Amino acid sequence: MADLPKQSLQSTSGDAEGTDTHLMKQTRIVLSAAALLIGSLLVPRVVCSQAILNRPPITGLAHVGFFVADMDKAQEFYGHVLGYDHFSLDKPTGGLMLSYYKINDHQYVEIYPGLKGDDQDRLSHVAFETSDARGLRDYLAGKGVKVPAELKPGLDKNLSFMVDDPEGRRIEFVQYMPGSLHELQFGKLLPNTRVSEHMIHTGFVVHDRAAEDRFYKDVLGFHVMWYGGMKEDEVNWVDMRVPDGDDWLEYMLGVEHPTPKTRGVMNHFALGVRDINDPDKEVIARMSTPPEKPKIGRDGKWQLNLYDPNLTRVELMEFKPVQTPCCSPMLTDRSKE
Repeated sequence: MADLPKQSLQSTSGDAEGTDTHLMKQTRIVLSAAALLIGSLLVPRVVCSQAILNRPPITGLAHVGFFVADMDKAQEFYGHVLGYDHFSLDKPTGGLMLSYYKINDHQYVEIYPGLKGDDQDRLSHVAFETSDARGLRDYLAGKGVKVPAELKPGLDKNLSFMVDDPEGRRIEFVQYMPGSLHELQFGKLLPNTRVSEHMIHTGFVVHDRAAEDRFYKDVLGFHVMWYGGMKEDEVNWVDMRVPDGDDWLEYMLGVEHPTPKTRGVMNHFALGVRDINDPDKEVIARMSTPPEKPKIGRDGKWQLNLYDPNLTRVELMEFKPVQTPCCSPMLTDRSKE
């Protein structure tokens, strides 16, 4: 083969390099376009998935509801002994539906007439407050929880809805709305006779902790705050704190075939106090029969147990332990989680 001039070799090499460069640029353009196309198809799905994952805040306990046999006796206990004022709501057809005993602007004890007998559970339901009831409904629907098809203001003009937990316990989520029955009473009905200004927890019988955890922990985002038992190697109580506040739900474990009194002990609520001696003196002065004496529980906190006329336990509890809690550490600082 004849030797080619140097200039011809350089030109041939330059043309090849130019062709390769052009092909690489075209390839990059095609790949970039494909990436943009794929991205445009995926973005709606990513946004949709993100919307499902974003749970609206659950900030604390809104109320607990209980059935009673005699509304006058209930008034003597919740109104006189505990010192709470109340307002009521009637049925659309007439007659009393319930009375709201007001702990603070965002927490209430709902008392319903109609307890039929000892076999009936006194605890009607438990309610938690949210800042976005519709968003929480959508979130729970996305998690496979059975929820109402749509939300409308209730008779009290708040936005709320009910679901069943894995054991059939009725759980409500409430968003207080402007102009509602509750909002119109904000700043009112708060006498200095109240034994406590904050409901710190409620508890009820739980049979299957794992099943309840899948709902309260995995779906709703509650956290284990503390657990303990009558013995060091037993777990009888598990405190599950709301995800966006300091109130908690207490699993009452290991309870089978409870008597009416035992059920009343287990299905309870607790009112926080700074010093157990202050409400103890007030309660003794208001009750014809002195209550149990205060004691330190296994969680290291002073507590005083009271019972309404139908044996529902109301626990007065100091906010902080005075002794080291048994069985497990107690989370009190959310930043440690």
